[in-house]
Amino acid sequence: MIVKLGKSKCRLLLSNNYIGHLAYIYKNRPYVLPITYYYDDSTNALLFYSGKGHKINALRIENNVSMEVTDIDSAKTWKSVLVQGVYREFEGSTAKINLHKFSEGVKEVIRKTEGKSLKYLSEFSSKAYKGDSPIVFKIDIEELTGRERQMA
Repeated sequence: MIVKLGKSKCRLLLSNNYIGHLAYIYKNRPYVLPITYYYDDSTNALLFYSGKGHKINALRIENNVSMEVTDIDSAKTWKSVLVQGVYREFEGSTAKINLHKFSEGVKEVIRKTEGKSLKYLSEFSSKAYKGDSPIVFKIDIEELTGRERQMA
């Protein structure tokens, strides 16, 4: 049976994961890609960082986005959350603060869920920046829905 997840269970699923699928529109075409995130429950937002490119160009034009996060045990037991919100970039010292919050947050989720103690952002992200600063951004959550399937 598939049932709705309450808001607190949706937030818990976001808090206990760090990889989701970001969906956005560019030139009237949908795109979905995996992305590392951190759920900042104090602001009810998802934090990210990225280099310049297709995704950032698209999000600067159309800032309404969705993101899906799943926790799958089997075909019969899974949870899924859909976030709908608005893309916003950080600049200057606010970007640095939020990049640090993102990095520390993801490392803590990995420590809790996988038992690994990481020191550096490069240990869970393959992004490398030569000269350019990363783009630090957030998705302000406007709507949060979830579903769960559990079968005996």
